[in-house]
This record gives sequence, structure tokens and C-alpha cells, in this order.
Amino acid sequence: MTDGKRKIPRQTQKTDRKVADRIPNRGTGGRGSALSVQNTKAVAKSPGGRWIAVRLFKWSLVCSIWGCLALAILVAWYAWDLPDIGNLSAPTRSVSITITDSGGRDIATYGDLYGEPLRLADVPPYLVQAIIATEDRRFFSHSGFDPVALVRALVVNLRAGRVQQGGSTLTQQLAKNIFLKPDRTLRRKVQELLLAFWLEANFSKEQIFTLYINRVYLGAGTYGVDAAARRYFSISARSVSLHQAAVIAGLLKAPSRYSPLRSVKAAEDRANVVLRMMVRSGFLDKKTAQEVGARRLTVVSHSGRRRTARYFSDWALERVNSFIGRAENDLIVHTTMDARSQKIAQSRLEAVLKRQGKKRNISQAALVSMSQSGAVRALVGGRDYSSSQYNRASQSRRQPGSAFKVFVYLAAIESGMSPQDTLIDGPLKIGKWNPRNYGGGYEGVVTIKDALLRSINTVAIKISEKVGRQKVINMARRLGITSPLKSHPSLALGASEVSLLELTAAYGVIANGGIAVWPHAITEIRTRSGEVLYRRMDGAAAQVLDPNTARGVNDMLQAVVSEGTGRAAKPGRPAAGKTGTSQDFRDAWFVGYTNELVTGVWMGNDDNSPMKRVTGGGYPAELWSSYTRAALRGLPIKPLMSSARLAPTLSGSRSSILKWLERNVQAHEEAPISAD
Repeated sequence: MTDGKRKIPRQTQKTDRKVADRIPNRGTGGRGSALSVQNTKAVAKSPGGRWIAVRLFKWSLVCSIWGCLALAILVAWYAWDLPDIGNLSAPTRSVSITITDSGGRDIATYGDLYGEPLRLADVPPYLVQAIIATEDRRFFSHSGFDPVALVRALVVNLRAGRVQQGGSTLTQQLAKNIFLKPDRTLRRKVQELLLAFWLEANFSKEQIFTLYINRVYLGAGTYGVDAAARRYFSISARSVSLHQAAVIAGLLKAPSRYSPLRSVKAAEDRANVVLRMMVRSGFLDKKTAQEVGARRLTVVSHSGRRRTARYFSDWALERVNSFIGRAENDLIVHTTMDARSQKIAQSRLEAVLKRQGKKRNISQAALVSMSQSGAVRALVGGRDYSSSQYNRASQSRRQPGSAFKVFVYLAAIESGMSPQDTLIDGPLKIGKWNPRNYGGGYEGVVTIKDALLRSINTVAIKISEKVGRQKVINMARRLGITSPLKSHPSLALGASEVSLLELTAAYGVIANGGIAVWPHAITEIRTRSGEVLYRRMDGAAAQVLDPNTARGVNDMLQAVVSEGTGRAAKPGRPAAGKTGTSQDFRDAWFVGYTNELVTGVWMGNDDNSPMKRVTGGGYPAELWSSYTRAALRGLPIKPLMSSARLAPTLSGSRSSILKWLERNVQAHEEAPISAD
């Protein structure tokens, strides 16, 4: 040992030199490379190389085990709350209620609409092919999950920069439709895949496809191809043409966007895409696809009736439960609506608002028309149902203005006053209140008839105070007014709010000679199997107003139309009615009747803002006349107050009649006269 350093043996130095001489230069040619490969193999065979390989294998195995375990936990986590799969055959859905007009034609459908359950053999082959070509070309070869379709969809979507195509199989779609909610979450997708595998393991392809075509949503509340065929084409899915089959298959992509009820052109364009996909899948030749695609699509649509009738049908639907309780089966509800009258009412109302609405600051209007027995023929609750579902005919309460005066004069005539009795129209003060006439002037001595004809405010108030406000309120109650009425001097001028529906029905009592009127819409309710659950039976109704009193006021109301404030309402046949205008022109009314119809019209704004000097004798009276003329066109002219309609007065005092009304009338509810 020298200087504390270890001396390297000479033999070891020689050995290291020989090894170094055998290591090839990295810059040499092929021989060195060959030697390098041989050397690498030698190293791999060395104890150190074997140790590295073992370590890599060990960790790969460990990672695989832990990965499988994590996947199993993940699957278990998403699978533990899978929905019940034991009740596959019974779909959970809301009850379907179809509303029809008086002629039995559908005007609205509520709830889920299912057609006839079909087998695969029941539908035309091209309908099956159209669905396969559109939704899942490899349906009969995959096991519930199609990686090829998934990759294809991914490529298409990446190229487009947006989602254009989905990779879900038909089985996955069925799993989602039957068992899951349409949430866009990882949990839902995993559960969807698990359920798809379960369906494939427990059902044949034919069974899965059959379930799919009977459950899939196809727009307009329809589920299944049969419901869609009936809704759009009024035929069974058994009988659809190739073009119709392509339309139905096209709905699967976006039921609302491609609905033929929304846009025939959009439905046709999508059908052409389906036909081209059928050609690409080998189901159809190119020539046939072009010929079929060039044809015009014929859609059996009730959209016109449905659009104009939604206010009416919603109002009718509200009354179904009061007759039969909670519905447990699909129902068909037959109503009193006259499709022609309803269409006329909607179109004439829209025309007035379009022509004068902006100019006169009239944003909304409502119209209700019924027979003298209360069968509602037309009901329009607003300008446009699609923009506002609020029903201004039945739900809204507004000040009726002078249209309320009819109850004041009825109370006066019943108290013994005569239409020819006179009163003084002059300045009036009640406490701190100084009511004035429209226009500000006074007429001096006038008859009661002239006071109503000219709608003089001071005279109406004097009569109300003379006979007593409570008698006026009682009169309104007897004629069906159920809204709260305030016992204030302004009561006579219509300061208390009422609905158009109840006020119109009250005028119907005068029109029919004093017989009680309840506005009603439903004539029959039955299940789709034909079981009758309710049927309205018209019978004797209460005489709530003395016929002579009714005749006396009827004569005055006729004069209002013939020579008074309601002259613009003349319909070319005997008619009676009354105008009404609330303070600052916030509401304008005309309510009147002919022998056949009792009709009320209201105009105003939802925010209660004033109109530009719109009175009941203006546009409301004109709309009333326009509607009545059109609705009664072709019918014979008849006088008012036919004696055949007058019923014998119920025995008993007025108080007993009021008690009878309380038992049989519910506020804002349709009450049947009798039912089996």
C-alpha cells in the first residue's frame, strides 16, 4: 500500500484492457453493429437483465389487477342503483286525454299517445330497413355496443366541429328510453351500456327491435311507430308507404325539428336523407329512392283546429277531474265546441287586433260564445295561444263598466219599477264621490229605458241606491256571478271585477227568459275502450228570474243595439246587448245575444294600461257583430225570447232558489244539470 491508495493488481488491468479492445467503435460499420446486437443479447441473458424483465412483468401484472379491480368497482358503483328491469312490458306514462269538438273531430291531445302494439311482422319491411339504415346499420351483428359506429361518429363530429352523428346503438337507445332519464352524464351513459348488454343477453334481436318501434318517441306526444302514423297520416303503421316510412324514420334524429306538423318541407328533406341512407345500406336502389323522394308529402293535420281551439280545450280539460276524479285510463272527451264558430272567432279577433291593436294600444282580446242553455260553442282566451296560455275569457277578472248595469235594471224592474218611469239625470254627490257621465253632460228628465239605452251613469247609481245595493248583488248572484262584489256606490258602474265567461252566461239567463245558465263544455267522457264515465243529460233547470222581468229588460237591451250605444253591434237579425267601458278606457266590453247565441267580447291590456279611447260601443261591438254574422250565416232569422224556452218557475221563495243555486253552482266550475 503506497500513499494510502489501493494498488490495482496487474492481472486485472490486463483483463480490462482486453475487454475494452473487444468493444466496437460506434462509428464503425456492419461488423460492429452485429457485435452490438450479440452483446445486447448477452446482457439480456445476464443476471441483471433477467431482474429488470421480472420487475416489468411483476408491475404490469399488479397494474392490470388493480385496473380490473378499479373498473369492477366503477361498474358496481354505477350498477348498484340501476332501475327495476322486471316490469319491461308495462310502460310508465301519463294518461292520454283526447278532446273532440261537437262533431267528434280531435282538437287537442294531452299526455302520452301510444298506438297499437305491433310485432315485427306487422310493419312493412321498408319501415324496418329505414330505421336500421338511419339508426344502426350493424344492429343485427353487434352485441349492444358498436365500437365501429362510435369511431365513425367521432370522426364525423371532429371534421364538422360539432355533434352531427351519435354512436349509440339501437339497443342503447332502447335502454335509455325504457329505463333511464335523458341526462347527459357519465353515470347515465355507463348505465345505458350495462342495460344494453343485459337486453342483448336476455332478448333476441327481433324482440329488441319490436320493443324499440313500440316505445320510441316520435314527436307530438306520440310513442311508437303506430301512434306516429296515426297522428301524422291518420293510418296504422301497418299501411304506411315507403315515403311515409322514411318520414317516420327521419323523426328519430329530432322529432320536433322534423315533424311534418311543424314543417312539411323539413320532413320531406329529412325523408330524402333517409332514402339515400337506405340506398347506401343496400336496401333500396337509387332510382326508386329518387322517385319516392320527389313526391309531395300529404299530412293529415288537425293543426288548424288545434291551434284555434287550445284555449277552449285547456278550459274543458280543467273540468274532467271534477266529473270522474283522477283519470286512470286513456280518455276521449266530447265537447260542445263548434269548430266553425271557433275558427271564425279566432280569425275575426286576430283581424281586429292586427288592424287596430297598435294604433289604439289594444294588445289583448277575448271572446266567448254559447247557446242560451250554456253550451259553449267558441272560446278564445287571447290573441295568440303560443305566446300566452293565460285564458282571459275564464281566468281573468276585469271591471265590466256599464255592462254590469243590467243587474241594476233587473233589480229595478223586479222591485216594481217600469221602463217608462222617469228620473232626473243631473249632478250627483254621494259622500265625497262625484260620479259623472261619459262626455260630462246631463240629459235632465229621462226614462229608465232611455237611461239604459244611453248608458247614463247618474241614473244607474240613483236606481241602485233606491232599490238597495244588496238587491243588485243578489240579482247578480242569481244570474251566476260568483266573483266578489263590493257594496259601494260605484257597484252600479261595474267597479267590481268579473270574468267574461260568467258575465256572458248571466246575459244568457235574460235571453232564455230567466232560466239558470251554467257554461259547460263537456257532453261525454269515455275510455278508449268505449266505457262511458260521464254523460251530460239536459233536463229542467231552475227559473231564477221572473219571465216578465226578463222580457222587460230584454226590450231595453234590444233598444241599446238598435238605437243606443251598441248600434255598431247590429248583426242583421234581432239582437240585444250592452256596452261597457271601465275607467280611463282600461277595459272595453260588449255582451249580447240573438235567438241562437249569447256572446261576450272584452278588449284591453294585461298590464291594465289604458287604451286610446276604446269604448265598448266601438271595436268590441264591431267584433261581436262580425263574429255573430259569420257564425249564424245561412240560419233562419228568429225573434228573441221564444216562449217555448220558458220553463215553469220553481216553487218556493227567492231564498229557496238561492239555496238551490248554492247547492248546484260552484264558483267557476262547470256543473252538469244531471248525469248518469
